[in-house]
Amino acid sequence: MDYQDLVDPILKTVHRAGRAILAYYGRSIEVGRKSDSSPVTAADREAETIILRDLAKIAPAITPIAEESVSAGGIPPTGDRFFLVDPLDGTKEFIHGRDEFTVNIALIENARPIFGAIYAPATSELFWTQAAGTACTGELDGASDVLAIKNRRRIATRQPPAEGLVAMTSRSHLNEETRAFLATLKIEKTLTAGSSLKFCRLACGRADVYPRLGPTMEWDTAAGHAILAAAGGAVRQLDGAELAYGKRDKGYLNPSFVAWGQDPRHLPSQT
Repeated sequence: MDYQDLVDPILKTVHRAGRAILAYYGRSIEVGRKSDSSPVTAADREAETIILRDLAKIAPAITPIAEESVSAGGIPPTGDRFFLVDPLDGTKEFIHGRDEFTVNIALIENARPIFGAIYAPATSELFWTQAAGTACTGELDGASDVLAIKNRRRIATRQPPAEGLVAMTSRSHLNEETRAFLATLKIEKTLTAGSSLKFCRLACGRADVYPRLGPTMEWDTAAGHAILAAAGGAVRQLDGAELAYGKRDKGYLNPSFVAWGQDPRHLPSQT
């Protein structure tokens, strides 16, 4: 199956999952803890159930690796193509009533993310890879069961401005290593955001660099990586290698990385 055949069905899926999440948003909700002490809610689980059910119909031959299933011990074997699913990225933002949480689906092929879809239900923002080298954004009505994308447009990263870079940092995971890395760059302004929206801000040309010097999981980054790469950006490990996927032997744990709006001339280790 050509991944472009997946675009419309998967956009419908992230829309359905987002609508399910919105049914819980802003309400008192029980918060559980997973084995790594990260929070989980009924919204996470319901969204994942919707996504896995849909993917089984859309592309039954492609195995999904999904956050909550993996947390429960479900790590199926995969081939060179598999899905990575984060049903509710930014659970902390969701729990605290902030709007920076997303639904994420990515398709991996030969260790690279070739397709990504990100939907932010609370703000109606939708981002996706329409084709190789083409990233798009639009707006969805989360109250409607009909997928109608408004203000659909192509997005691209920008040339870094002479006055300095705009940096994105995590609202919940900013650490001293990240601050030290940013101190090596000419930063004009720093913005914070939760979830995979940081990648989307780079892809839209609203920011230039997003360092994450700390642990993340592959499902946290894959969809954003695909969208950013299609928009002209890059996601690099600190040694300069492109961030790769399918690290089953490491539990799908990512090393530290830096996302760039424009592929850097000077790698982080050389700054």
